[in-house]
Amino acid sequence: MSFSLWLTLVAVCALGAATPGPSLALVLRHTLQGGRSSGIAAALAHALSVGVYALLTVLGLGALLLGQPWLFKTVTLLGGAYLFWIGFQALQTRPTAIKPDEFNPDQQRKAWRDGFLVGLGNPKLILFFLALFSQFVSPELDWHGHLLIILTVMLIDAGWYLVVAVVFSHARFLPWLERRGHWFNRFAGLILIGLALRLIVQVLLER
Repeated sequence: MSFSLWLTLVAVCALGAATPGPSLALVLRHTLQGGRSSGIAAALAHALSVGVYALLTVLGLGALLLGQPWLFKTVTLLGGAYLFWIGFQALQTRPTAIKPDEFNPDQQRKAWRDGFLVGLGNPKLILFFLALFSQFVSPELDWHGHLLIILTVMLIDAGWYLVVAVVFSHARFLPWLERRGHWFNRFAGLILIGLALRLIVQVLLER
């Protein structure tokens, strides 16, 4: 893969990662609820799930999943239900002090679990990757090229959400966030529930 083609891949992936959606709401929620370490855990776990879908797409399994509509719909519905559950929990957030460097094992496990499952519960990533990778994957591309594509997708996704977690847990913002962070969590919960309902309705209305 040429350097210019790789830069095109980087640009498209960066735009995709920066688009607001359930992943951004999730990372913000864990950052505001558990501090920097929880936000970082959610960001890395989400990047791992994105890497799983990128790998499946490169290997051709993405096309296989799309060829089985019932399986695609099942995964989408499960992802929507999990988004709804996370959003419902966020609505119950209470004011709490934010400690950006405190390590809480339980909060870490929740952040890793939510980050990975929210990404994995979004099989429409396969649609994105199929459309995107069709421009970059060719029969002549060897495994080094495939690996480069997968790592590029993962690193850009992780990089963007790591920036979000670090910025929102910065000491300059903490006093303000500690007073209003629970409202951000509740707002994120509303976004997650809205996205979940839209996702579920779209799947149920598809023929």
